Amino acid sequence: MVKKIGLFWLKCDFRLNKNQALFEATKNHDRVVAFYLYKKKKFENQEAQKWWVAKSLEEFEIKLNYYNIKLEVIDTNSYKLFFEKLFKKKNFSIYWNKTYEPNYLKFDQYLIKNCESKKIEYKILKGNILNEPDYVKKTDGTPFKVFTPYWRNAEKSYLEKIPSKEKKVLKCKEKISFLNNKMKIKDIYPKNNWFKKFEKYWSPSEEKALKELKYFVNNKIDNYSNARNFPNIIGTSKLSPFITHGQIHVETIWEECIKSKKKNISKFLAEIGWREFNHSLINHFPHMVKGNYSKKFDKFPWEKKSEFLLAWKKGLTGYPIVDAGMRELNSTGWMHNRVRMIVGSFLVKHLLINWTEGEKYFKNSLLDYNEANNISGWQWVAGSGADAAPYFRIFNPILQGEKFDKEGEYVKKWIPELKNVPKKFIHKPWELKNDNLLKLGKEYPFPIVIHEKARIKALNAFKKI
Repeated sequence: MVKKIGLFWLKCDFRLNKNQALFEATKNHDRVVAFYLYKKKKFENQEAQKWWVAKSLEEFEIKLNYYNIKLEVIDTNSYKLFFEKLFKKKNFSIYWNKTYEPNYLKFDQYLIKNCESKKIEYKILKGNILNEPDYVKKTDGTPFKVFTPYWRNAEKSYLEKIPSKEKKVLKCKEKISFLNNKMKIKDIYPKNNWFKKFEKYWSPSEEKALKELKYFVNNKIDNYSNARNFPNIIGTSKLSPFITHGQIHVETIWEECIKSKKKNISKFLAEIGWREFNHSLINHFPHMVKGNYSKKFDKFPWEKKSEFLLAWKKGLTGYPIVDAGMRELNSTGWMHNRVRMIVGSFLVKHLLINWTEGEKYFKNSLLDYNEANNISGWQWVAGSGADAAPYFRIFNPILQGEKFDKEGEYVKKWIPELKNVPKKFIHKPWELKNDNLLKLGKEYPFPIVIHEKARIKALNAFKKI
């Protein structure tokens, strides 16, 4: 009798370490095929991620070849239609890791139901998270809405578990095809060449992720609590795109931090905590994926200002710290977290543009885009989310720049037209009365709004709800 083939559905799991579904497939089968479903519609508004996904597939295909596992990339318009065709085949079992987004978890139920009714063997395993969203709740069984008590309980819940032993992916006896590869990986890359600049900054692979983690823990984590606020220095781990695409598991990050026995790891691990909290939020309150968590914000008097939105996207608002952040994003597919808060606050509270516009642009431009983090982060800034910043917290882009980029190094890196501006004026160049150093309005724009007036207008708008 011919042994069944093991199918591994590859989603955001581009790793060998702590990849439970891939391990189970290779443990139970001599022949394993990995498949990736490329759904064009999903990536219509995620241009930057096309580059990371294509790079990851190329790198992972080489790695899987060593294990005699064929990677097949399937172009599909519908997951459901693909699996309906797959279910007509015989002699296979299927394995996949969970993706913690409401639509994916809902689709898991569809797969489970069909596998069971058709008597297809399957295993669905824990994905890239410390605690399953349902594991961490209040004593009354309701989900947490505030981060601090959530993370206190989540840490306790994770620590009480017996750590799972590392399970190594096994080499298969024979490499075979099963689904008939219909798509070349190179066809996933964005059609325009703007992504080429990413090559300078990123190398999507599991090895690179592990190397960056070890370097950060050994050399940077002691000063993380303070250094994380300054965009002119490398004070953060920059692991977020690797986590998003599963080149590294958050359990691996946790274990490396604990193993280091460094004293100052709690602030960094709390960032993983926020990721966990955000996934808990969108799964317990799925309405926030498409709109405001707080319904009172449905009545907020947002303004439609296409010219202001465009200036914000291009980094031409006239506020250097805002513009530097947007230009960093457009050049690298990433933005420093402190600056993400500043540019987000500026869009929502200075320009009174709906946070969904910012969320949409970040989704298209961020290599580390993650539904839970992006939506929760934007709603935190806007004040419409759970445990959000209060409405009256309006970042002053001038003071934020002067506090966190005192010498103007970050600004000058991304806005070269300001390279001759003295640091006294670098965050308010409109006060510089010297055309020889900067021709304002020609080389760099005047501010599109006046901070003081915009702040008052925003506060009055927020009071209406």
